[in-house]
Formats: sequence, C-alpha cells, structure tokens
Amino acid sequence: MLTDIEIAQSAKMLKISEIALNLGISEEDIEPYGHYKAKLSERLFEKTKNNPDGKLILVTAINPTPAGEGKTTISVGLAQAMAKIGKKAVLALREPSLGPVFGIKGGAAGGGYSQVVPMEDINLHFTGDMHAITAANNLLCAIIDNHIQQGNEFKIDQRRILFKRCMDMNDRALRNIIVGLGGKINGVPREDGFNITVASEIMAILCLASDLEDLKERLGRILVAYNFDGKPVFARELGVCGSMAVLLKDAIKPNLVQTLENTPVIMHGGPFANIAHGCNSVRATKLALKLGDYCITEAGFGSDLGAEKFFDIKCRFAGLKPSCAVVVATIRALKYNGGVPKTELSAENLAALEKGMANLQTHVENMHKFGISVVVAINRFHTDTDAEIEMIKSFCEKMGVSVSLAEVFAKGGEGGTELARTVCETIEKCEGCQTNFAPIYDEKLPIKEKLNIIAREIYRADGVSYTSQAEKAIREIEELGFDKIPVCVAKTQYSLSDDPSKLGKPQDFKIIVRDLKLSSGAGFIVALTGDIMTMPGLPKTPAALKIDIDGSGNISGLF
Repeated sequence: MLTDIEIAQSAKMLKISEIALNLGISEEDIEPYGHYKAKLSERLFEKTKNNPDGKLILVTAINPTPAGEGKTTISVGLAQAMAKIGKKAVLALREPSLGPVFGIKGGAAGGGYSQVVPMEDINLHFTGDMHAITAANNLLCAIIDNHIQQGNEFKIDQRRILFKRCMDMNDRALRNIIVGLGGKINGVPREDGFNITVASEIMAILCLASDLEDLKERLGRILVAYNFDGKPVFARELGVCGSMAVLLKDAIKPNLVQTLENTPVIMHGGPFANIAHGCNSVRATKLALKLGDYCITEAGFGSDLGAEKFFDIKCRFAGLKPSCAVVVATIRALKYNGGVPKTELSAENLAALEKGMANLQTHVENMHKFGISVVVAINRFHTDTDAEIEMIKSFCEKMGVSVSLAEVFAKGGEGGTELARTVCETIEKCEGCQTNFAPIYDEKLPIKEKLNIIAREIYRADGVSYTSQAEKAIREIEELGFDKIPVCVAKTQYSLSDDPSKLGKPQDFKIIVRDLKLSSGAGFIVALTGDIMTMPGLPKTPAALKIDIDGSGNISGLF
C-alpha cells in the first residue's frame, strides 16, 4: 500500500498555467512559483468582480479523535468528484503550518487519492506566506522594543505589552521568556513570549482583509500595549504599518495549486480553529466563488470550532451566504466517542456506535441553527462493517438529513460521486438556503451574552464561568469601546466542552473563560478557555524524527 507522499510523488500534475487556463485565467494574471504553484494577481479580482457567485459549500466535521475524520480528504475528494459529474468546482483551503507537520497532527493537503499537490511544497515552505506573516509580526515586536530603548516617547509600560513574537513551529520553551538581558545596550528587560504563527493576529488580519489598503488599516488597529497612564497604544502610532504591509505584499495574494486529478485549488491563509478563527482567507473564498459554479471550503476541526467561526466571523465580515454544510464523520471516530479504546476500533461494536452518534447529532443540529442544509459524509474505512454503515444511515434518516458514503481516500473523485450528487441535489432542493443563513448571535450584544449564546447553543453547556483575570479583561475591552465585535473562542478541539476528556455529548458542565485578548486589527475578541495554548508543544516522538531526504532530493517520511 502506497503512503500519501508516494501517491503524491507519482501524480501527473499539469503545469500551473494550464490549471489557470482551465479556470479562464490568463497567463498574465498568474505569478508562477516554479512549474506547479502560483500566486494570483491583484488584476484578477478586478477582472472577475462582475462574475456571478457560485454556490458556497462548507465542509466541517464531528469532534476530531485519534481515529481521524479526514475532513480535508473529503473536501479534496468532493471537489474531484464534482468534476467527475460535470460540475465546475473550485476548492478553497487553508495552508498547513510547519508546527503540526513536524509535530503530531500532520499536514493539510488531504490523504490517499484525494490530495492537493505538490504535497511536499505545500506542507513545507510553499510560497513563503507563513514566513512573511512571521516576519511582519516580529518586525512590530522589534519596533516596540526599539521604541522603549530609544526614549519611549509613548511611555509604553513594558509590563503591559500585549503583542507577542511568533514562529511557525511548536516550541513550548518559548511560551514565556525574558528579553533585553545583557546590559543597557541590549534593551530594556521585560517578560515576553511566542505564539505559533497561525495564532498571530497578523494571520487573522491577512485572512480577513479585503485588499492591501484594508490590510494596512487593520494592521494599524492592532492594540500593542498600554502606557504608564493606562492608555492604549496602537500599531499605527509606532509608524510601522507600511513596512509590515510591504512584507505582506505577496502573501496577501492567494495561491493556485491542484489536486491529484488536476482540479483547481486556491490555498491561502492558515489559522488554527482551536486557537484562532480557523478559515482560509476571505479573498481566496470570494475568488473561488467567482471562478466556479461551486466553491468548496473547509473550516478547522469540528463544527463547534471551525464552522461556528466560519459563520459568525468570516461570513459576517465578508457577506458570504453558504448553501450547504457537509458534516464529515467516520464510524471509527463515532465508536471512539462511544467509549471504545483506539486499539479496538477495528472491531464491530454497534452499541458503542449508537452511543457515539450523539456527537454527530449535536453537530448536525448546530448547523441547522445557522439555517444551513446539511449532508452527512461517512468517510469510509476498510474496517467498517455493513451493519455499522446501515446503522449510521438509519440514524441520519431519522434526523431528516441526507447521508452519503464516501470512499475518496481509496478511490479519489470516483469514490465521491454519490456525495457530490447528494450535495448538489440538497442545494437544488433548497432555493432559499442562502437567504435562510444567519449568524447565531448579534455582535452588538455584550461580550458575556455572546459567549453565553455560543456556550449554550453550540457546546450545550449550562453557561460560562469567568476567572478574575477574564472579568478584568472584559472591563478593559469595554472601556476601549471594542466590545461590540464577534468573539473567537480558543477551546480544545477534542470535546464539545473545554475538557478534552469529555467525549460524545457532555452534559452538566460550564465553559470556563480564563482570559480574553483583544484582536482589534482582526476585528474580534479571543476568549481563552481551559488549558488551551497559543504556542503548542511537540509530542514525545515528533514527526520530525521520521522525515528525511536523500542525496537526490527525494523526501521520505512526510506522511
């Protein structure tokens, strides 16, 4: 059996100019990075602005488990299957972060015969977007410390600097550090820390900005610190926004690549959904809608995180109106939610499957609360039995939602044609789907009311508890006048609750918010729950220990 990388390395890719041409994009509107990937020019946005929008399909999932759900694999397979049934579809995905690639989670290019290629490039440096975001972030940090060193005109209180450095790698040792040691020439000593790049506010800004001017405006709104008088200091006051935008001038342009079956993919931006807002860029999604009859996109982790933020943050800001949500589930993952250990998931267990389907039911109900039609995609594994498949189909039928078996990992687009037809039929049956869509809360509500709605309606919690630090943060945000914006909850992906050990459909719990951070440039408030970290650590045996390259440049061990 071939590994993902072996399948990807044997792919017959088309030159990126040919992929572009198939979308109606001329050669002058692409900026190639080698033969198989390219940036899409600013001119293309102007040229396509009068094109009608296609139908927007969101792929989301149940809560992830060690058994795997394959959300990206389903997204890729669905796009390939659309082409098989004669539909013009464009896939819009996030870019992978190096942290998971060399850590534990893996890449973000799909799997088996439903992958985005060139897989090695995409999962490593790609077109340099992550590095540009890292550089822009750290330029602002350097300017803050230099400002203090050079006389501190704005009287920045080094004890209240909010903006952290970042890097695109898991490194727990950098969560809390001291900078400026070594004497006067090396700066003013202070506490600092690192986030992973995908949790940087710069990443969120890039993904939500409509164009370069909007990007600069948002960069200027970043709250970097408070001064000794307790007044806010914003990035625009430090005069560095132009330089930051220069570093991001190419990163703001979406990237064009392809699937194994040469379906077009626009891949851009990569915030995690457990610590950030979890969606690819607004620009990529909007362009995909202009270039295809269907735009297929995904939001990170389960619907309680990625989909909620997609609807309540991205769609709200961008004016997007989704037509359908595909909720991905595996029988293995549902059995895990029903209490079966990872080592026993291959054995048939109808009782555990029935118990675990409470998790699937909750995610389906969540999507309906936004006014969205739902299709359940069963990502089939070879260990799934006929009895288990029939049980989940019967369960979905009782819920009144369409369900389709997908074998895109093993068969590529051909294994997803049933799913593609089901999705198209679901959209066609609901002519008013897009007009029915609405975010689940009004962003003008008080912060606690917004969090309470998310906790009760999406997580099914009894409410929200706040630490004294969280209460203080809410008061400060309200005093600044930034409380009338959406909230972005940083929460474990493994449970509907904030406790990763509570599987299935937890009951009798409250969400604990320990702190809140204002991302005024991005336009939302980040609520930190549980023990979630914005700088992940590496596992005991990182994936980096298995990756290698030979003298001819052939990479191995990358999935």
